Amino acid sequence: MTVTEELHRRAVVADAHNDLLIAVTARPPRRWAGYFRERWLPQLRDGGVDLQVLPVFIDDRFRPEGALRETLRMIECAHTLAEGNADEVALCLDGDDIDAALGSGRIALVLALESAPGLDASVELIPTLHRLGVRIASLAHWGRTALADGSGEDATGSRLTGAGVEALAEMERLGILFDVSHLGASGVAHVLELATRPVMATHSSARALLDHHRNLTDAQLRGIAATGGTVCVNVLGEFIAADQADRTVDRVAGHIAYIADLIGLDHVGLGPDFIQEVAADTMPPCCEDRDYTEMLVPGLEGPRGLPLVTEALLRRGFPEAAVAKVLGGNVLELFRKELGRPA
Repeated sequence: MTVTEELHRRAVVADAHNDLLIAVTARPPRRWAGYFRERWLPQLRDGGVDLQVLPVFIDDRFRPEGALRETLRMIECAHTLAEGNADEVALCLDGDDIDAALGSGRIALVLALESAPGLDASVELIPTLHRLGVRIASLAHWGRTALADGSGEDATGSRLTGAGVEALAEMERLGILFDVSHLGASGVAHVLELATRPVMATHSSARALLDHHRNLTDAQLRGIAATGGTVCVNVLGEFIAADQADRTVDRVAGHIAYIADLIGLDHVGLGPDFIQEVAADTMPPCCEDRDYTEMLVPGLEGPRGLPLVTEALLRRGFPEAAVAKVLGGNVLELFRKELGRPA
């Protein structure tokens, strides 16, 4: 076994963003647990994933009328696949649950909401979603919601709406981590002004290395770290380098190294955003209007490529203990302290 393989196997590997629920829910409900076991579980095991965040993302075709129904359907899918694979995975509500899952050799699953369109402005539903297991949430995706504007609307200069401010306070009260990935720049600043508990970015990279609105500025990165939060680096090529030839694993490691140098090693993690298989699996070729293969970093098309990140960090001179923190140690510590812990 190589040094890379031994370290990757020994470390807790946490993936803060994998949209696999979209692919699983595309199957009939009777297939959810089996499809996850057949298709996704081997990938997670091969990639060494020990802790997997499962975002609930609602496609545009379900908005607005069907957004809440599809949100509940995806949450039910997460519970179903966990119950149907209880020997391999566990849906976790807090740090104790995560430690119990890891201690038994199972993969710890954590539910997240991505942009929460099913809420609209109904902040009173956040406790309901908390009861259903949601422990991380963001308020916007690319565009506008009733709670905030996404980074695609940065030109508006919009902060959180009144309902968005209430949502942040309610999430902090319940122990739901606030996710700033996709949030517009003014919204991120607003959150950092108001936050009394750690916030995180589940899948964002460094804007200093690529000027894309989905990436975080130095000021935003410092602000997240100041809350005690964690920035989990996205590995999609379009957020890593402008030139497709520069979209490499080493460039991903460069984003990790830059953020670690800027805000400290204790505030960096991984949020790969593996989208290729989900897109290929759920969008018919006749209807696909985007070539996802051009967005990818070769080798990091899915979870099986995660050991390449370990190798790249070691090649850059990261000590083994530092690599272990980036792979998942920092996310694990944040979740132990914050998930499900009422204010």
